[in-house]
Amino acid sequence: MREIAYGTREARRVLTAAIVGSGVAFLDSTIVNVALPSIGRGLATDLRGLQWTVDAYMLALTAFLLPGGALGDRYGRRRVFVVGLLAFGAASGACALAPTAAALAVARAIQGVAGALLVPGSLALLRAAFRPQDQARAIGVWSALSGVSTALGPLAGGWLAEAVSWRAIFLVNLPLVGVAAWAARGPVPEVPARVGRPDLAGAALVAAGLGAVTAALIEAPGRGATPTVVAGALAGVLALAAFIRVEARRADPMLPLGLFRSRAFTAANVVTLGVYLALGGAMFLTVLQLQAGLGWSPLAAGAALLPVTLLVLVLSPLAGRACARVGPWPLLGGGPALIALGVLLLGRVSPGASYERDVLPGVLALGVGLGLTVAPLTIAALGAAPADRAGIASGVNNAVARLAGLLAVAALPLVGGIAPDALRTGTFQAGYSRAMSAAAILAAAGGLSALLGPSRRVRFPAVRARRRLGARPR
Repeated sequence: MREIAYGTREARRVLTAAIVGSGVAFLDSTIVNVALPSIGRGLATDLRGLQWTVDAYMLALTAFLLPGGALGDRYGRRRVFVVGLLAFGAASGACALAPTAAALAVARAIQGVAGALLVPGSLALLRAAFRPQDQARAIGVWSALSGVSTALGPLAGGWLAEAVSWRAIFLVNLPLVGVAAWAARGPVPEVPARVGRPDLAGAALVAAGLGAVTAALIEAPGRGATPTVVAGALAGVLALAAFIRVEARRADPMLPLGLFRSRAFTAANVVTLGVYLALGGAMFLTVLQLQAGLGWSPLAAGAALLPVTLLVLVLSPLAGRACARVGPWPLLGGGPALIALGVLLLGRVSPGASYERDVLPGVLALGVGLGLTVAPLTIAALGAAPADRAGIASGVNNAVARLAGLLAVAALPLVGGIAPDALRTGTFQAGYSRAMSAAAILAAAGGLSALLGPSRRVRFPAVRARRRLGARPR
Protein backbone atom coordinates (compact mmCIF):
# COMPACT_ATOMS: atom_id res chain seq x y z
CA MET A 1 0.00 0.00 0.00
CA ARG A 2 1.49 3.34 -1.10
CA GLU A 3 1.85 5.94 1.64
CA ILE A 4 1.07 9.60 0.96
CA ALA A 5 3.45 12.51 1.52
CA TYR A 6 2.17 15.57 3.39
CA GLY A 7 1.46 18.60 1.21
CA THR A 8 0.41 16.72 -1.92
CA ARG A 9 -3.03 16.93 -3.55
CA GLU A 10 -3.79 13.41 -2.36
CA ALA A 11 -2.86 14.40 1.20
CA ARG A 12 -5.24 17.35 1.08
CA ARG A 13 -8.12 15.10 0.04
CA VAL A 14 -7.37 12.59 2.78
CA LEU A 15 -7.26 15.41 5.34
CA THR A 16 -10.51 16.84 3.97
CA ALA A 17 -12.25 13.49 4.35
CA ALA A 18 -10.95 12.95 7.89
CA ILE A 19 -11.51 16.50 9.15
CA VAL A 20 -14.97 17.05 7.67
CA GLY A 21 -16.09 13.50 8.53
CA SER A 22 -15.15 13.74 12.18
CA GLY A 23 -16.09 17.44 12.22
CA VAL A 24 -19.79 16.74 11.66
CA ALA A 25 -19.73 14.38 14.65
CA PHE A 26 -18.05 17.00 16.85
CA LEU A 27 -20.32 19.76 15.50
CA ASP A 28 -23.46 17.91 16.52
CA SER A 29 -22.23 17.57 20.08
CA THR A 30 -22.60 21.35 20.55
CA ILE A 31 -24.74 22.85 17.78
CA VAL A 32 -28.04 21.69 19.33
CA ASN A 33 -27.68 23.28 22.77
CA VAL A 34 -28.54 26.87 21.93
CA ALA A 35 -31.50 25.75 19.80
CA LEU A 36 -33.17 23.77 22.60
CA PRO A 37 -35.80 26.44 23.43
CA SER A 38 -36.85 26.54 19.76
CA ILE A 39 -37.02 22.74 19.67
CA GLY A 40 -39.12 22.72 22.83
CA ARG A 41 -41.62 25.15 21.34
CA GLY A 42 -41.66 23.43 17.96
CA LEU A 43 -42.23 19.94 19.34
CA ALA A 44 -44.21 20.96 22.44
CA THR A 45 -41.87 19.06 24.77
CA ASP A 46 -40.73 19.63 28.34
CA LEU A 47 -37.25 19.82 29.87
CA ARG A 48 -36.85 16.05 30.02
CA GLY A 49 -37.49 15.77 26.28
CA LEU A 50 -34.89 18.46 25.64
CA GLN A 51 -32.37 16.69 27.88
CA TRP A 52 -32.66 13.53 25.84
CA THR A 53 -32.28 15.52 22.62
CA VAL A 54 -28.73 16.18 23.82
CA ASP A 55 -28.08 13.06 25.87
CA ALA A 56 -29.21 10.48 23.31
CA TYR A 57 -26.48 11.62 20.94
CA MET A 58 -23.68 11.78 23.50
CA LEU A 59 -24.70 8.49 25.09
CA ALA A 60 -24.67 6.59 21.78
CA LEU A 61 -21.44 8.26 20.65
CA THR A 62 -19.67 7.33 23.89
CA ALA A 63 -21.03 3.80 24.09
CA PHE A 64 -20.13 2.82 20.52
CA LEU A 65 -16.69 4.40 20.10
CA LEU A 66 -14.88 1.15 20.91
CA PRO A 67 -16.97 -1.03 18.59
CA GLY A 68 -16.67 1.67 15.93
CA GLY A 69 -12.88 1.59 16.01
CA ALA A 70 -12.79 -2.21 15.97
CA LEU A 71 -15.16 -2.44 13.00
CA GLY A 72 -12.84 -0.26 10.95
CA ASP A 73 -9.85 -2.44 11.82
CA ARG A 74 -11.75 -5.57 10.84
CA TYR A 75 -13.75 -4.63 7.75
CA GLY A 76 -11.63 -1.86 6.27
CA ARG A 77 -11.30 1.69 7.53
CA ARG A 78 -12.40 3.55 4.42
CA ARG A 79 -15.39 1.24 3.98
CA VAL A 80 -16.61 1.68 7.56
CA PHE A 81 -15.87 5.42 7.45
CA VAL A 82 -18.05 5.89 4.35
CA VAL A 83 -20.83 3.77 5.86
CA GLY A 84 -20.68 6.02 8.93
CA LEU A 85 -20.96 9.12 6.73
CA LEU A 86 -24.03 7.81 4.90
CA ALA A 87 -25.70 6.74 8.15
CA PHE A 88 -24.95 10.12 9.73
CA GLY A 89 -26.47 11.93 6.78
CA ALA A 90 -29.61 9.79 6.85
CA ALA A 91 -30.00 10.26 10.61
CA SER A 92 -29.53 14.02 10.24
CA GLY A 93 -32.36 14.10 7.72
CA ALA A 94 -34.52 12.12 10.15
CA CYS A 95 -33.73 14.64 12.90
CA ALA A 96 -34.79 17.53 10.67
CA LEU A 97 -38.10 15.79 9.88
CA ALA A 98 -38.82 14.50 13.40
CA PRO A 99 -42.49 15.04 14.31
CA THR A 100 -42.08 14.42 18.06
CA ALA A 101 -39.44 14.71 20.76
CA ALA A 102 -39.26 10.91 21.05
CA ALA A 103 -38.61 10.55 17.32
CA LEU A 104 -35.93 13.23 17.54
CA ALA A 105 -34.20 11.41 20.42
CA VAL A 106 -34.17 8.14 18.45
CA ALA A 107 -32.72 9.86 15.38
CA ARG A 108 -30.11 11.56 17.56
CA ALA A 109 -29.10 8.19 18.98
CA ILE A 110 -28.60 6.85 15.44
CA GLN A 111 -26.50 9.92 14.72
CA GLY A 112 -24.36 9.04 17.74
CA VAL A 113 -23.80 5.47 16.56
CA ALA A 114 -22.80 6.76 13.11
CA GLY A 115 -20.50 9.34 14.72
CA ALA A 116 -18.77 6.50 16.57
CA LEU A 117 -17.73 5.14 13.17
CA LEU A 118 -16.42 8.52 12.04
CA VAL A 119 -14.27 9.75 14.94
CA PRO A 120 -11.88 6.78 15.37
CA GLY A 121 -12.18 6.03 11.65
CA SER A 122 -10.89 9.45 10.64
CA LEU A 123 -7.75 9.09 12.74
CA ALA A 124 -7.18 5.53 11.54
CA LEU A 125 -7.36 6.82 7.95
CA LEU A 126 -4.59 9.33 8.67
CA ARG A 127 -2.45 6.65 10.30
CA ALA A 128 -2.92 4.34 7.30
CA ALA A 129 -2.54 6.96 4.57
CA PHE A 130 0.45 9.12 5.56
CA ARG A 131 4.12 8.29 5.69
CA PRO A 132 5.37 7.74 9.27
CA GLN A 133 7.35 10.99 9.21
CA ASP A 134 4.24 12.96 8.17
CA GLN A 135 1.66 11.40 10.50
CA ALA A 136 2.28 13.82 13.38
CA ARG A 137 1.74 16.88 11.16
CA ALA A 138 -1.44 15.41 9.70
CA ILE A 139 -2.86 14.60 13.13
CA GLY A 140 -1.96 18.09 14.36
CA VAL A 141 -3.96 19.67 11.53
CA TRP A 142 -6.84 17.24 12.19
CA SER A 143 -6.84 18.16 15.89
CA ALA A 144 -6.95 21.87 15.17
CA LEU A 145 -9.61 21.95 12.47
CA SER A 146 -11.81 19.24 13.98
CA GLY A 147 -11.82 21.15 17.26
CA VAL A 148 -12.98 24.31 15.50
CA SER A 149 -16.21 22.57 14.49
CA THR A 150 -16.97 21.91 18.16
CA ALA A 151 -16.38 25.54 19.07
CA LEU A 152 -18.42 26.92 16.18
CA GLY A 153 -21.42 24.75 17.06
CA PRO A 154 -23.12 27.15 19.48
CA LEU A 155 -22.66 30.16 17.17
CA ALA A 156 -23.89 28.28 14.11
CA GLY A 157 -26.78 26.70 15.98
CA GLY A 158 -27.97 30.00 17.41
CA TRP A 159 -27.83 31.75 14.05
CA LEU A 160 -29.60 28.96 12.14
CA ALA A 161 -32.32 28.55 14.78
CA GLU A 162 -33.03 32.28 14.73
CA ALA A 163 -32.64 33.03 11.02
CA VAL A 164 -34.11 29.83 9.53
CA SER A 165 -35.44 27.08 11.82
CA TRP A 166 -34.16 24.65 14.40
CA ARG A 167 -34.54 21.94 11.75
CA ALA A 168 -31.83 23.65 9.69
CA ILE A 169 -29.17 22.77 12.29
CA PHE A 170 -29.51 19.15 11.18
CA LEU A 171 -29.87 19.81 7.45
CA VAL A 172 -26.52 21.63 7.44
CA ASN A 173 -24.86 18.24 7.95
CA LEU A 174 -25.95 16.93 4.55
CA PRO A 175 -23.57 18.96 2.34
CA LEU A 176 -20.73 18.34 4.80
CA VAL A 177 -21.31 14.59 4.61
CA GLY A 178 -21.30 14.85 0.81
CA VAL A 179 -17.96 16.65 0.79
CA ALA A 180 -16.35 14.08 3.11
CA ALA A 181 -17.70 11.13 1.08
CA TRP A 182 -16.39 12.67 -2.15
CA ALA A 183 -12.95 13.30 -0.64
CA ALA A 184 -12.72 9.73 0.68
CA ARG A 185 -13.40 8.12 -2.70
CA GLY A 186 -10.10 8.64 -4.49
CA PRO A 187 -6.79 8.81 -2.67
CA VAL A 188 -7.77 7.32 0.69
CA PRO A 189 -6.11 3.90 0.81
CA GLU A 190 -8.08 0.91 2.03
CA VAL A 191 -6.37 -1.13 4.71
CA PRO A 192 -7.03 -4.81 4.00
CA ALA A 193 -9.78 -6.19 6.19
CA ARG A 194 -8.72 -8.55 8.92
CA VAL A 195 -10.02 -12.10 8.75
CA GLY A 196 -11.83 -13.90 11.51
CA ARG A 197 -15.19 -13.78 13.24
CA PRO A 198 -16.40 -10.44 14.58
CA ASP A 199 -16.40 -10.01 18.35
CA LEU A 200 -20.15 -9.54 18.71
CA ALA A 201 -20.22 -10.44 22.42
CA GLY A 202 -17.52 -7.91 23.22
CA ALA A 203 -19.22 -5.19 21.17
CA ALA A 204 -22.57 -5.81 22.89
CA LEU A 205 -21.10 -5.86 26.40
CA VAL A 206 -18.99 -2.71 26.02
CA ALA A 207 -21.86 -0.79 24.41
CA ALA A 208 -24.28 -1.91 27.11
CA GLY A 209 -21.78 -1.25 29.91
CA LEU A 210 -20.70 2.20 28.78
CA GLY A 211 -24.27 3.09 27.88
CA ALA A 212 -25.68 2.10 31.28
CA VAL A 213 -22.92 3.84 33.25
CA THR A 214 -23.19 6.97 31.13
CA ALA A 215 -26.99 7.05 31.44
CA ALA A 216 -26.67 6.73 35.22
CA LEU A 217 -24.23 9.65 35.31
CA ILE A 218 -26.58 11.74 33.19
CA GLU A 219 -29.66 10.96 35.27
CA ALA A 220 -28.09 11.05 38.76
CA PRO A 221 -27.77 14.86 39.14
CA GLY A 222 -31.45 15.42 38.43
CA ARG A 223 -33.03 12.29 39.91
CA GLY A 224 -30.62 11.43 42.71
CA ALA A 225 -29.59 7.94 43.80
CA THR A 226 -32.93 6.33 42.96
CA PRO A 227 -33.15 2.53 42.65
CA THR A 228 -33.33 2.87 38.87
CA VAL A 229 -30.18 4.98 38.66
CA VAL A 230 -28.25 2.73 41.07
CA ALA A 231 -29.40 -0.42 39.28
CA GLY A 232 -28.36 1.05 35.93
CA ALA A 233 -24.92 1.94 37.22
CA LEU A 234 -24.41 -1.51 38.75
CA ALA A 235 -25.61 -3.21 35.57
CA GLY A 236 -23.16 -1.13 33.56
CA VAL A 237 -20.25 -1.99 35.84
CA LEU A 238 -21.13 -5.70 35.67
CA ALA A 239 -21.36 -5.55 31.88
CA LEU A 240 -17.93 -3.88 31.68
CA ALA A 241 -16.45 -6.51 34.01
CA ALA A 242 -17.93 -9.22 31.80
CA PHE A 243 -16.48 -7.45 28.75
CA ILE A 244 -12.98 -7.59 30.24
CA ARG A 245 -13.42 -11.28 31.03
CA VAL A 246 -14.64 -12.06 27.50
CA GLU A 247 -11.79 -10.10 25.90
CA ALA A 248 -9.17 -11.79 28.07
CA ARG A 249 -10.37 -15.24 26.97
CA ARG A 250 -10.95 -14.53 23.28
CA ALA A 251 -8.22 -15.45 20.81
CA ASP A 252 -8.95 -12.45 18.56
CA PRO A 253 -10.62 -9.84 20.78
CA MET A 254 -12.10 -6.50 19.76
CA LEU A 255 -10.01 -4.84 22.49
CA PRO A 256 -6.63 -6.55 22.80
CA LEU A 257 -5.85 -6.11 26.48
CA GLY A 258 -2.21 -6.38 25.52
CA LEU A 259 -2.45 -2.75 24.37
CA PHE A 260 -2.37 -1.76 28.03
CA ARG A 261 0.90 -3.58 28.57
CA SER A 262 2.39 -0.61 26.74
CA ARG A 263 3.30 2.01 29.33
CA ALA A 264 3.00 4.64 26.62
CA PHE A 265 -0.56 3.67 25.66
CA THR A 266 -1.67 3.46 29.27
CA ALA A 267 -0.02 6.77 30.14
CA ALA A 268 -1.64 8.50 27.14
CA ASN A 269 -5.07 7.41 28.33
CA VAL A 270 -4.38 8.42 31.93
CA VAL A 271 -3.39 11.88 30.69
CA THR A 272 -6.54 11.98 28.58
CA LEU A 273 -8.66 11.12 31.61
CA GLY A 274 -7.13 13.85 33.78
CA VAL A 275 -7.16 16.55 31.10
CA TYR A 276 -10.72 15.95 29.94
CA LEU A 277 -12.07 15.65 33.47
CA ALA A 278 -10.58 19.09 34.13
CA LEU A 279 -11.65 20.54 30.78
CA GLY A 280 -15.21 19.22 30.88
CA GLY A 281 -15.81 20.49 34.40
CA ALA A 282 -14.07 23.82 33.89
CA MET A 283 -15.90 24.75 30.69
CA PHE A 284 -19.27 23.79 32.19
CA LEU A 285 -18.74 25.63 35.47
CA THR A 286 -17.05 28.73 34.03
CA VAL A 287 -19.91 29.49 31.65
CA LEU A 288 -22.35 29.22 34.58
CA GLN A 289 -20.20 31.48 36.75
CA LEU A 290 -19.89 34.14 34.07
CA GLN A 291 -23.67 34.23 33.68
CA ALA A 292 -24.92 33.63 37.24
CA GLY A 293 -22.09 35.26 39.16
CA LEU A 294 -21.11 38.12 36.86
CA GLY A 295 -24.44 38.65 35.12
CA TRP A 296 -23.08 38.25 31.58
CA SER A 297 -25.33 37.25 28.71
CA PRO A 298 -25.02 33.74 27.21
CA LEU A 299 -23.45 35.20 24.06
CA ALA A 300 -20.90 37.19 26.07
CA ALA A 301 -20.04 34.14 28.19
CA GLY A 302 -19.50 32.02 25.09
CA ALA A 303 -17.43 34.71 23.39
CA ALA A 304 -15.23 35.03 26.49
CA LEU A 305 -13.89 31.52 25.86
CA LEU A 306 -13.35 32.01 22.11
CA PRO A 307 -9.55 32.58 22.53
CA VAL A 308 -9.28 28.97 23.69
CA THR A 309 -10.48 27.79 20.28
CA LEU A 310 -8.21 30.18 18.40
CA LEU A 311 -5.15 29.10 20.37
CA VAL A 312 -5.91 25.41 19.82
CA LEU A 313 -6.32 26.12 16.10
CA VAL A 314 -2.93 27.87 15.90
CA LEU A 315 -0.92 25.68 18.25
CA SER A 316 -2.14 22.15 17.43
CA PRO A 317 -0.36 21.92 14.04
CA LEU A 318 2.82 23.30 15.63
CA ALA A 319 2.54 20.77 18.46
CA GLY A 320 2.09 18.00 15.91
CA ARG A 321 5.27 19.05 14.12
CA ALA A 322 7.13 19.24 17.42
CA CYS A 323 6.07 15.68 18.17
CA ALA A 324 7.70 14.56 14.93
CA ARG A 325 10.98 15.89 16.30
CA VAL A 326 10.97 14.98 19.99
CA GLY A 327 7.95 12.77 20.53
CA PRO A 328 4.77 13.69 22.45
CA TRP A 329 5.85 13.22 26.06
CA PRO A 330 7.58 16.55 26.80
CA LEU A 331 4.50 18.41 25.57
CA LEU A 332 2.20 16.13 27.57
CA GLY A 333 4.09 17.09 30.70
CA GLY A 334 3.93 20.85 30.13
CA GLY A 335 0.55 21.24 28.45
CA PRO A 336 -1.57 19.87 31.33
CA ALA A 337 0.40 22.02 33.78
CA LEU A 338 -0.70 25.12 31.85
CA ILE A 339 -4.27 23.78 31.74
CA ALA A 340 -4.16 23.42 35.54
CA LEU A 341 -2.90 27.00 35.87
CA GLY A 342 -5.65 28.31 33.61
CA VAL A 343 -8.35 26.44 35.53
CA LEU A 344 -7.02 27.78 38.84
CA LEU A 345 -7.06 31.36 37.52
CA LEU A 346 -10.60 30.96 36.20
CA GLY A 347 -11.63 29.54 39.58
CA ARG A 348 -10.78 32.92 41.14
CA VAL A 349 -13.23 34.81 38.93
CA SER A 350 -15.88 36.39 41.16
CA PRO A 351 -18.59 39.08 40.93
CA GLY A 352 -17.16 42.42 39.87
CA ALA A 353 -14.38 40.85 37.81
CA SER A 354 -13.34 42.39 34.51
CA TYR A 355 -12.60 40.37 31.42
CA GLU A 356 -9.12 41.71 30.66
CA ARG A 357 -7.82 41.61 34.23
CA ASP A 358 -9.51 38.52 35.69
CA VAL A 359 -10.89 36.25 32.98
CA LEU A 360 -8.51 36.58 30.03
CA PRO A 361 -5.32 35.35 31.82
CA GLY A 362 -6.98 32.06 32.73
CA VAL A 363 -8.49 31.72 29.26
CA LEU A 364 -5.07 32.24 27.63
CA ALA A 365 -3.31 29.74 29.90
CA LEU A 366 -6.06 27.19 29.26
CA GLY A 367 -5.90 27.75 25.51
CA VAL A 368 -2.12 27.45 25.29
CA GLY A 369 -2.18 24.33 27.46
CA LEU A 370 -4.83 22.70 25.30
CA GLY A 371 -3.03 23.69 22.12
CA LEU A 372 0.09 21.92 23.38
CA THR A 373 -1.84 18.86 24.57
CA VAL A 374 -4.61 17.84 22.16
CA ALA A 375 -2.52 16.70 19.19
CA PRO A 376 0.25 15.03 21.28
CA LEU A 377 -2.40 13.05 23.19
CA THR A 378 -3.77 11.63 19.95
CA ILE A 379 -0.29 11.01 18.59
CA ALA A 380 0.81 9.21 21.76
CA ALA A 381 -2.25 6.94 21.85
CA LEU A 382 -2.01 5.97 18.18
CA GLY A 383 1.77 5.79 18.11
CA ALA A 384 1.88 3.34 21.02
CA ALA A 385 -0.42 0.86 19.25
CA PRO A 386 0.42 -1.50 16.37
CA ALA A 387 -0.60 -0.18 12.96
CA ASP A 388 -3.35 -2.80 12.55
CA ARG A 389 -4.90 -1.67 15.85
CA ALA A 390 -4.96 2.07 15.14
CA GLY A 391 -8.75 2.15 14.91
CA ILE A 392 -9.36 0.53 18.27
CA ALA A 393 -6.57 2.58 19.88
CA SER A 394 -8.29 5.74 18.67
CA GLY A 395 -11.63 4.40 19.87
CA VAL A 396 -10.27 3.75 23.36
CA ASN A 397 -8.74 7.20 23.59
CA ASN A 398 -11.89 8.96 22.37
CA ALA A 399 -14.09 6.89 24.67
CA VAL A 400 -11.92 7.89 27.65
CA ALA A 401 -12.23 11.57 26.67
CA ARG A 402 -16.02 11.42 26.24
CA LEU A 403 -16.54 9.54 29.50
CA ALA A 404 -14.29 11.98 31.32
CA GLY A 405 -16.39 14.91 30.10
CA LEU A 406 -19.63 13.29 31.21
CA LEU A 407 -18.18 12.32 34.58
CA ALA A 408 -16.82 15.82 35.16
CA VAL A 409 -20.18 17.53 34.71
CA ALA A 410 -21.80 15.06 37.11
CA ALA A 411 -19.06 14.75 39.74
CA LEU A 412 -17.20 18.06 40.05
CA PRO A 413 -20.24 20.06 41.28
CA LEU A 414 -20.69 17.40 43.96
CA VAL A 415 -16.99 17.63 44.90
CA GLY A 416 -17.32 21.41 45.19
CA GLY A 417 -20.47 21.12 47.30
CA ILE A 418 -22.61 22.98 44.78
CA ALA A 419 -26.25 22.43 45.68
CA PRO A 420 -28.87 21.94 42.96
CA ASP A 421 -30.41 25.32 43.84
CA ALA A 422 -27.08 27.17 44.16
CA LEU A 423 -27.68 29.37 41.13
CA ARG A 424 -31.07 30.47 42.45
CA THR A 425 -29.94 31.03 46.05
CA GLY A 426 -26.67 32.80 45.19
CA THR A 427 -24.42 30.21 46.86
CA PHE A 428 -22.67 29.11 43.67
CA GLN A 429 -19.43 31.07 44.18
CA ALA A 430 -17.84 29.10 47.05
CA GLY A 431 -18.60 25.72 45.50
CA TYR A 432 -17.40 26.96 42.11
CA SER A 433 -13.95 27.80 43.46
CA ARG A 434 -13.62 24.43 45.20
CA ALA A 435 -14.74 22.51 42.13
CA MET A 436 -12.32 24.41 39.88
CA SER A 437 -9.46 23.67 42.29
CA ALA A 438 -10.32 19.98 42.06
CA ALA A 439 -10.36 20.23 38.26
CA ALA A 440 -6.90 21.85 38.30
CA ILE A 441 -5.55 19.01 40.44
CA LEU A 442 -6.88 16.47 37.93
CA ALA A 443 -5.16 18.24 35.02
CA ALA A 444 -1.86 18.45 36.91
CA ALA A 445 -2.09 14.76 37.82
CA GLY A 446 -2.52 13.94 34.14
CA GLY A 447 0.62 15.84 33.25
CA LEU A 448 2.54 14.15 36.03
CA SER A 449 1.54 10.73 34.73
CA ALA A 450 2.98 11.69 31.32
CA LEU A 451 6.35 12.43 32.93
CA LEU A 452 6.40 9.35 35.16
CA GLY A 453 4.53 6.78 33.09
CA PRO A 454 6.22 6.06 29.74
CA SER A 455 9.85 5.21 29.36
CA ARG A 456 12.05 7.92 27.88
CA ARG A 457 12.92 5.41 25.17
CA VAL A 458 9.30 5.33 23.93
CA ARG A 459 8.96 7.56 20.88
CA PHE A 460 6.39 8.21 18.19
CA PRO A 461 7.11 6.26 14.97
CA ALA A 462 7.80 9.46 13.00
CA VAL A 463 10.82 10.16 15.24
CA ARG A 464 12.20 6.69 14.64
CA ALA A 465 11.57 6.99 10.90
CA ARG A 466 13.39 10.31 10.63
CA ARG A 467 16.38 9.04 12.55
CA ARG A 468 16.52 5.86 10.49
CA LEU A 469 16.35 7.81 7.22
CA GLY A 470 18.67 10.54 8.43
CA ALA A 471 16.12 13.15 7.38
CA ARG A 472 15.82 16.59 8.85
CA PRO A 473 12.37 17.51 10.15
CA ARG A 474 10.48 19.88 7.89
